[in-house]
Amino acid sequence: MGDMANVDSGSCAKQIFTNNVRVDELEPCELPTEQHGKKRGLLSAMRKHLPAVMWCIYMLWCVLANNYAKTAGQSVLGIPQFRKDFGSAFDGNYVLSTAWQSAYYGAPQAAAVMGALSTAWIADKMGRRIGLAMTFSIRLISITLEYISTTNEIFFAGRFLGGFATGGTNSLCMAYIGEITPLALRGVLTAAVPISLIIGALSSALVVNFTGNQATRWAYRIAFVSGYGFLGLAVLILPFMPESPWWLVSHGKPEKAMETLRRIGYSSSSDAENMIAEIKRVLAKTEEETSGATYIECFRRSNLRRTIIAAMPLTIQTFSGVAFIGSYSTYYQQLAGYSTAASFKLFIVQQILSGAGNVCAWFLVDRVGRRNLTLWGMIVLTTVLLITGGLAVSATPAAIRGTVALIQVFAFVYNATIGASAFTILTEIPTARLRAKTASLSVGLQSALFVSVMSSELLFAG
Repeated sequence: MGDMANVDSGSCAKQIFTNNVRVDELEPCELPTEQHGKKRGLLSAMRKHLPAVMWCIYMLWCVLANNYAKTAGQSVLGIPQFRKDFGSAFDGNYVLSTAWQSAYYGAPQAAAVMGALSTAWIADKMGRRIGLAMTFSIRLISITLEYISTTNEIFFAGRFLGGFATGGTNSLCMAYIGEITPLALRGVLTAAVPISLIIGALSSALVVNFTGNQATRWAYRIAFVSGYGFLGLAVLILPFMPESPWWLVSHGKPEKAMETLRRIGYSSSSDAENMIAEIKRVLAKTEEETSGATYIECFRRSNLRRTIIAAMPLTIQTFSGVAFIGSYSTYYQQLAGYSTAASFKLFIVQQILSGAGNVCAWFLVDRVGRRNLTLWGMIVLTTVLLITGGLAVSATPAAIRGTVALIQVFAFVYNATIGASAFTILTEIPTARLRAKTASLSVGLQSALFVSVMSSELLFAG
């Protein structure tokens, strides 16, 4: 934590210190914004660049739709009918084997790594819109496999492909937001990424809460079918999405980049021309260090520092305990003695608190600063986890209620701090040419570090 760059509001990176020795000062982050954008207020920036804001909201919807499908695949494991159809009898109930639980949680994380890396390569070669089209196609196949599955093997295939789509969609959407967001709006719009994840998970929880007690396969299939609606809207709008002006200029299409800039709020010809000139200047400058926007370039010279700084906050998220809170809390509460209905209601409360925390982050990320929000957020979360672990030693009903309550507290604090600041840092730090690849590396690393197998072995029988 001590080596993280100071990435407070007003600059993307200031100074890096190692053992109190200044190593270097990163160049100001090359984002698609004018220098005078730093002085523009939030509301005036929204009015001037309303089309860009709307396309950022579309990106947030894509993240939401993807996370709905992802969470639906996780939530159904807590439905008794699903465990009956896919599990086996154990101690008067039905449970899933630890091997399949580990596969359902672990394989999508591995697939997300492949999805993030391959989608970034395609997006850099063929454009952001083509990259999103690919991830949407894979997600649709994933939903279909989960819906028609009657065996663990087919459901596993759906989960695996869903993980691939998750890695690709999340990294590409964050890169696109970073490329078209005005500077004055960057903190709010990037910090809003978690609210999309939360609303997607909340929507899934609400569906499962109302359908999960049925005694037929529709107890869990409705959750899968609903995913078509969320993703369908994203698919319908995709053909109208403007291509990234950074990608267009880097591929020798300045005229089309000019058209895109006009579509996202650069109504004045002089503003658009100045932006094109700035994009060319930044691209030329970054090409001076190395040639070709390859993954290897992410680890050369100052780009190595940028990659580390961009990836570390997402890595910190991984080790905060969010994998357990997000994936296992419902099942854990059922094993702790809560009914299926009560556990899903608690999960809904958890998502509402998560959303409230993220709204707080919209204001904190610029006022407190990215680094401070990450540092103090991790300190508070560590304290919450230590208290939770202490209570869990006791098996009394009061102690169990205490652990469940602290899970809710964790969800709020996480999304008010590191759950939001990591995405802002990720989109601010990389250079323009490497933004998509750096985002994919960061998301891929985060997915690779989720230790789902260990969690399943520790928590569940079978």
